[in-house]
Amino acid sequence: MKQFQFDYHSITSLKRDLDKVHLWCKSKSCSNVVFQIYSDTLDRGQIELVSNVIARTIPNAICMGCSTNGNIVEGRLSNASISIVCSVFEKPTTKLKLLQYTLNAETALDVIEDIKRVVKETPWVKAMELQLTIRGMSLTPLCDALHDIDKSVAIFGGGAFNPDISRNDACVFSNVGGYSERGILVLLMGGKDFFIHTTHITGWKPLGREFLVTKADSALLFELDGRPAYDVYYRYLKILKDEHFFSNTLEFPFFYKHNGINILRAPIHCNEDGTLVMTSDIDENVKARLAYGDPWTILDAVRKEGKEIVEFKPDVVKVFSCAARRTFWGKEEISKETLPFQSIAPTSGFYTSGEFLRTDGFVNQHNVTLVIAAMREGEGDGYRRFDMAEDTFFSGQVSMVNRLATFIDAATQELAEANAKLSLMAISDSLSKLFNRGEMQRRINACISEGKPACLVMLDIDDFKNINDTCGHKEGDNVIVGLSGVLKKLVHEMGLLGLDSMSYETVNDDECPREEKEMILADVKAPVGRWGGEEFMVLLQEIPVEKALDFAERVRKEFNAIEFEKAGHQSVSIGVVEIGKGESADSAYIRVDKALYKAKESGRNQVFLA
Repeated sequence: MKQFQFDYHSITSLKRDLDKVHLWCKSKSCSNVVFQIYSDTLDRGQIELVSNVIARTIPNAICMGCSTNGNIVEGRLSNASISIVCSVFEKPTTKLKLLQYTLNAETALDVIEDIKRVVKETPWVKAMELQLTIRGMSLTPLCDALHDIDKSVAIFGGGAFNPDISRNDACVFSNVGGYSERGILVLLMGGKDFFIHTTHITGWKPLGREFLVTKADSALLFELDGRPAYDVYYRYLKILKDEHFFSNTLEFPFFYKHNGINILRAPIHCNEDGTLVMTSDIDENVKARLAYGDPWTILDAVRKEGKEIVEFKPDVVKVFSCAARRTFWGKEEISKETLPFQSIAPTSGFYTSGEFLRTDGFVNQHNVTLVIAAMREGEGDGYRRFDMAEDTFFSGQVSMVNRLATFIDAATQELAEANAKLSLMAISDSLSKLFNRGEMQRRINACISEGKPACLVMLDIDDFKNINDTCGHKEGDNVIVGLSGVLKKLVHEMGLLGLDSMSYETVNDDECPREEKEMILADVKAPVGRWGGEEFMVLLQEIPVEKALDFAERVRKEFNAIEFEKAGHQSVSIGVVEIGKGESADSAYIRVDKALYKAKESGRNQVFLA
């Protein structure tokens, strides 16, 4: 695979550069030629003039391109308004196909359905490169629909942009569908000798505490923790909602997890009511943190990814970098994060309005991110190196900022853990590690107010005073802990734990901190609590009374089977009631207490249903 990169300055120089490409292709074997035109001008006349000259010189080539916020040639930000990258594929087995569609909110899903149909009918496809206009659209439905395409197909690309970052107008164009201000180009690539490696780099670090996105709609972020979203920027960073809002918030996008990976979302505008207009959609009910852009961390991430790409031995490297990164670095410094890839292979690309990459099967729209696609034909012979100068161009002050950000992050995490422990202490019993009476009452009241069917199971250790008097209070505590363990174990075994992401075995792993186990076990749909002294209460939500009786009987037998060191075998009496429709909590407490009394009165060590 051979690549030619050059800037457009005049028709004469363009023809001279194209003649070189034409002569090279005639002297070598080549299967496909692709011209990609990156233009930081929307001058349609200029774009079509360049496209037509290419078409006349090499008529069988694919020609495609888009408007940009800057062009990347040989790893650097180009000074030219139009840059041209010509990729020549040499292997006869390599195949390419270009698709172009009109793209808007009404056509987006139909477009994806047609793309999926074409890919399904084209088994050689290994990669899809996207160039598309965004124009304020929500691209989430499009990204979600792309998920259905065979997982082995790499999907990557960038959103067309405008040289003026504050404007939305952009364009894509090709010799398949012409010039379009609302469109998408899809370049399908594949064949048995075609290989691709994709990755992404952020380098932004999460900073400070988490905020819950309590209200959002597409790219509009209304509320964080129930307050206007803008309040976060003013309270923590003293950023005003004025004409400098975008540039001042650029270093501090939001950082959150989406489809299993970390995603950045940057605000581009703040409305009078405190609503933030984001660069892309942000999910509701997710936890987000502010992130800090740090040059040292960014270049460290570039270094790590560069070493991975060297191992792939690419013929070319394509980069799709967010325009916000260009603004962050500034014109003089921006090439520091892209130029190192030129030492591996010819590197080109553009500055985008949004970056797209498939990761673990999901296609995600990124912001403030650098997406990289390294490609080659064949097995990748020859030596590759990754040259990146040591960070001598950074002052100690930058490194200090990096360390300060790390310190704040660690301190925030410790504070969050401390608060979690305090919250847990407020609702739990220190001896049994079960809920305390107040928390159990709160949960029972909530269950009843929601109208859920439920049963109450009340337990009392038989003759507990005698255990304390004859064996000592420490042994009495051991008996209470023993019954607590039986209750937690059987709640799990009967499938009553509300655990979605962690197994019971993980919860009981000795390496898992005790506090984490307690918090995890707190998330149950059958809460268990110490009601007072030797009494316990279990709320079995949406459980039939027959299953509640079975649970109670198993608790009675398993507890009775334990042999304590001094107290030996002990027993428990249990009362069970089904909460009636419209019944109050106080009424249910009285009935289950009476059922427990009946179990005691009938000889203890038994279960009584009232």
